[in-house]
Amino acid sequence: MTLAAFALQPGHGIAVLYPEIGEPYRSVFAKIIEGVEEQARGRVTSIAIGPGTNTQDLAADLRRQETRVVIALGRNGLKAASGLDRDMGVVAGGVLSVPEAEGRNIPVHSLAPDPALLFARLQALVPNVRRVLVVYNPGQNGWLIRMAREAAGARGLELVAYDAPDLRTALKNYQDIFAAIDPKRDALWLLQDSVAAEETTVLPLVLQETWSRNVALFSSNVAHVRRGALFALYPNNAEIGRHLGSAALAYLAAGSHATRGVTPLRAVLLAVNIRTAGHLGLNLPARQGIDLVFPEQ
Repeated sequence: MTLAAFALQPGHGIAVLYPEIGEPYRSVFAKIIEGVEEQARGRVTSIAIGPGTNTQDLAADLRRQETRVVIALGRNGLKAASGLDRDMGVVAGGVLSVPEAEGRNIPVHSLAPDPALLFARLQALVPNVRRVLVVYNPGQNGWLIRMAREAAGARGLELVAYDAPDLRTALKNYQDIFAAIDPKRDALWLLQDSVAAEETTVLPLVLQETWSRNVALFSSNVAHVRRGALFALYPNNAEIGRHLGSAALAYLAAGSHATRGVTPLRAVLLAVNIRTAGHLGLNLPARQGIDLVFPEQ
């Protein structure tokens, strides 16, 4: 189903604001909206948000359609929703994180995989791991690291997190990590982070060093698995849409949000690099539970 297939139907109470954007992201948002539509049983208005969208006109259109709650997808959707009437509920999705002040007021469904799910998968694939090392930009992923510390403790893992507000600090942190890393007990976690997983300098260094030292590298970004990380958890977009639809329906039923703040991604799929697994000497289960395999067969 394409985004254009969603008709504007007044009186249904739920609107989805999505970015007017090209592929491959357009298909991602289309799949999320399909999930919303499925959960809400068709009672959805979908509106593309582009550079020329006038917030006042948008607000007037939503009032005319008797919209009571908006599902804001992506940065553009969330920005447009911030200018709407205060009595209109907002549920955010399709973003990694939001400024903490915004996250306190609305429910935000992040695209960052739940650390608890990542650590559970890590222990299933690499049972000898006792310590997880991670570099992160506090401004982008401080909230996630706080959650990860609790998740690691619950699974008997030690989390060692190095904050890196800039590229120079990130590179120094990785140099320190590789000078002392123990491949028999340590694993390295790559975030979706423009500093700590910067693609031109940091990522090639991390991939090379973990490969040469036989260190398990896992990620919150499926693109890293294509390039050599052992595994990643990535979004099940239709399931994300169903979760967002449920949150919107709950708002319609109660007139307020039951919960606020950022929720990590739990609607996940698993990608594994079997070449890397072989290099590390790991025995993978017979592809059971693996949704995407690299190198592509």
